[in-house]
Amino acid sequence: MKLMIASDLHGSATWCARMVAAFDVERPDWLVLLGDLLYHGPRNALPDGYDPKGVIAQLNPLADHILAVRGNCDAEVDQMVLDFPMMADYAVIVDAARGRSLYCTHGHVQTPQAHPRLPRGTVFLSGHTHVKTCGELPDGSGVVAFNPGSVSLPKDGSHSYGVYEDGALRHVVLA
Repeated sequence: MKLMIASDLHGSATWCARMVAAFDVERPDWLVLLGDLLYHGPRNALPDGYDPKGVIAQLNPLADHILAVRGNCDAEVDQMVLDFPMMADYAVIVDAARGRSLYCTHGHVQTPQAHPRLPRGTVFLSGHTHVKTCGELPDGSGVVAFNPGSVSLPKDGSHSYGVYEDGALRHVVLA
């Protein structure tokens, strides 16, 4: 199973186009979107190429390959224009070949520090902070936290997404 994991597009058609181009190169089974797709939010500056309608036009053709969850900047009206479900607070992907689950959420309610009880070895996928992370949580739960960073508004200046392939996680910086 190969997953491309992205978060925090915040309406940037420019960075969404770069993500979609990477999707075409990566050829994952699923594009996992961890929320904050169309709106920039009141605390964020407008990202480069802010064009929510342009993001819609780029994501909808990929609808059959998208698994998405709701972010704190997503609203019910967004669901009306997107051709894939995106209003769930979380989703679980099972990697049966590895005996592992991936728990997908945005990260504004359930966080790596305050997550539901999950089986050891679960990967907790979240965005929200715009900061790339990867590693086992220090709480002794055996849960691995992975944040792909932000496609359009990264805190460290490197626009990124993540890949889960053959049980391994990695970050990829968009060029």
